[in-house]
Amino acid sequence: MLKKKIVGALNNQIGLEAESSHLYLAMASWAESQGLNGTANFLYMHSDEERMHMLKLVKFVNERGGTAIIPAISAPPTKFSSLQDVFKGILEHEMMVTESINNVVDICLSEKDYTTHNFMQWYVAEQLEEEALARTILDKLNLIGESTGGLYIFDRDLEQFTPTEETN
Repeated sequence: MLKKKIVGALNNQIGLEAESSHLYLAMASWAESQGLNGTANFLYMHSDEERMHMLKLVKFVNERGGTAIIPAISAPPTKFSSLQDVFKGILEHEMMVTESINNVVDICLSEKDYTTHNFMQWYVAEQLEEEALARTILDKLNLIGESTGGLYIFDRDLEQFTPTEETN
């Protein structure tokens, strides 16, 4: 049986993963409306991935005797000034998610809940990948600068990107 403090931390994380999915979905919609179909597809896939992260937490909480709470989420931004703006926002958001996951892990250790701690290690590893990917994409966008030809190739390349099995 999960302790109340652990359930609370996991439910907060469920909300954050739901917000992540919603944010990626809004960014995908914006990218698609800008003619950046490769970027849109990449972001739609990531929105689905974040939803799966949320569902994994929901099922864990319920299977361990807690009650997962599906929260209301606020509307994400719908307008972005550039693709760099989108991916800077993603990096900042993923860094916040990492901090939250680290907080859950800390609570697990202080409450001596090693089963949940072990479960959360998947999220710790996933966040390393998420942040590294956002940084890599930002580096590429910075190299492109204002080049529309570079942006075209970047968008086409993102369309070819498929996440690894470990991230799903």
